[in-house]
Formats: sequence, C-alpha cells, structure tokens
Amino acid sequence: MTKVTFITPDEERIEVEAEDGVSLMEAAVNNSVPGIDADCGGACACATCHVIVPDSFKSATGTPSEDEESLLDFLDNRQDNSRLSCQIEVSSALEGMEVVVPEEA
Repeated sequence: MTKVTFITPDEERIEVEAEDGVSLMEAAVNNSVPGIDADCGGACACATCHVIVPDSFKSATGTPSEDEESLLDFLDNRQDNSRLSCQIEVSSALEGMEVVVPEEA
C-alpha cells in the first residue's frame, strides 16, 4: 500500500492508502475525494480527474500520452504539472506524494 495525500480546493487534506497497480483516480474515488468525478471511469476521455503533481514526483508519474495532453489542453486551469489521475499508476515510487485537486475553472 502506498500513502498519497489529496489536497482539495478547500484545502482539506485527505490521506489515502492505495493499492499498488490501481490508478490514482481509482484511489481517489474509492476514498470519496471531492473534486475527482471520474465521469468516464478512467478511460482518459473526460478530464474530470485533473490533479496537479508536485515537481518532485513528475518523473515518478511518467509522461502524459498524446490523448491525455489533448484533454489537458481543454482545461482553463491547466498548469505545467497537470495530469489526469486516471493515467497515473500507483506504485511505491509515489509514497508520500501530495497532489492538488484544482478548483474547476
């Protein structure tokens, strides 16, 4: 199990223990993290699981695919470290990561 903290738009900190191999989005949904709607169920088709990854974990979360980049481009609140949590696989490399769930633009 890997501990990850989600920081919601109202600055609530929700620490979850996620099973390695699941997506970060699944970990959020399974723990009722506000702001992670996951409307498409993790199919990289909606961008309702948008998170901001800290610089220190950018390499551990991998590089966004072309499809993910396309969806992120439509977001008004996109940042350099924006990712779709459905595209990030939980592993021990993410232990202690704190991701921000941005306000909807």
